[in-house]
Amino acid sequence: MLNITIKTFQELSTTELYAILQLRSEVFVVEQDCVYQDIDYKDQKALHVIGFKNNQVVAYTRIFKKGDYFEEASIGRVVVAASERKYGYGFDIMNASIKAIEDNFKETIIRISAQIYLLKFYTALGFKSVGKEYLEDGIPHVNMIKN
Repeated sequence: MLNITIKTFQELSTTELYAILQLRSEVFVVEQDCVYQDIDYKDQKALHVIGFKNNQVVAYTRIFKKGDYFEEASIGRVVVAASERKYGYGFDIMNASIKAIEDNFKETIIRISAQIYLLKFYTALGFKSVGKEYLEDGIPHVNMIKN
């Protein structure tokens, strides 16, 4: 079972921040073989949606109110540890993130920059592709909107 908590950057403990950055690096840099600047000074503006299993961070997103990343509210850095993906935690963390945007920012329109291989996943969550495919850090992406 995934226990999900939402925290501001200031509320994160150093242990939690380290675990989040480790998971993001493990997946986005090592697993996806993508050299990019993950630590981008946007974490300070975000709300952090953290999925814990047995006190380990295994799923995560960061959410932004409209204007802080995109014109719309947004969800980014969506990640689930490889060993935990079979449990559907991607859906759990995304549904919690969508609800957190509605609860904290009173927004229902959400934009994401989605990796192309995850189109079916995000479509199942109610997102629709908008615009053309583009490369971000060498990986094909598309903008998607949920409203």
